[in-house]
Amino acid sequence: MLLYSARRLLAGFVLFVIVAFITYWLLSFSFDSVIAARLGASATPETIAEVRADYGLDRPVVVQYVDWLAGVFQGDLGRSFYTQEPVIDAIPPRLFVTLSIVVPALIIATIIAVFLGTFAASRGGGADKAAQGVMLFGYLVPNLLIAILLTVVLAINLGWLPATGYVRFGDDPAGWLKSITIPVIALFIGGAANIANQVRGTMIDELRKDYVRTLRTRGVSARTVVYKHALRNAAGPALTVFGLTFINMFGGALIIEQVFALPGFGTFSFNSALQGDFPVLMGLTVFGVGMTVTINLLTDLANGWLNPKARIYA
Repeated sequence: MLLYSARRLLAGFVLFVIVAFITYWLLSFSFDSVIAARLGASATPETIAEVRADYGLDRPVVVQYVDWLAGVFQGDLGRSFYTQEPVIDAIPPRLFVTLSIVVPALIIATIIAVFLGTFAASRGGGADKAAQGVMLFGYLVPNLLIAILLTVVLAINLGWLPATGYVRFGDDPAGWLKSITIPVIALFIGGAANIANQVRGTMIDELRKDYVRTLRTRGVSARTVVYKHALRNAAGPALTVFGLTFINMFGGALIIEQVFALPGFGTFSFNSALQGDFPVLMGLTVFGVGMTVTINLLTDLANGWLNPKARIYA
């Protein structure tokens, strides 16, 4: 298991270095335009070249990247071009806002998905068709539409929840819960449908296997067969979808944050991209890629624990 974990860590590190370099290289093409926008009317080829030299952007891209990467390993992501705030300090508060809606949405989606997928696979017939109808609804209805409908009904018409804005948990826990309720609901519906469909498919396959028939002929209760034996064996593929769903939710949070004016990771990324804030964008890349690699690693490790064969072929 240690060798398996080491291989996955090495693969994640290589992926991070490659993705970060590609991002750095692509952003390097916009250096001049970003500097010109900052200088405004005083922008001339000479002044742009001077600013590039001040920031060390006149060197080869590979040299710049190596210096930047060395700073990353020392905990230095640079400073924002516009606010001069250290990037390492600017990102965590925004990341917490995004995780405060993504993590609850993922937990709720997983609970609903496991129940719905298992129910559909074990019951079959009309129950299975009804469950598939619910999954199809979750697939087809966009998060944005759900967010707008919930805002109109729960916030505008009934006045139960705030329509926009974010309340910090430390300031008012109840207000925080109200501010994230609609975004969480809008996010988890699609994720629940995705995970439930995978659980249903893998559970159907498991329930057709010989060991299940053997357990049933020995008088083991249907509930024990389904939830103790079949569900554990079906958890591997579902865990993979679980990890992908988390990443998809994290990306989908960008739209949700824009709708509800949440000061999260997605909103920060969007505004930084509009401003061409290069250090912030690279810092966001570090956190985004690092989170993706971590989620994939944890998923692989969980799969390796549940299914030792996965360690051999990974």
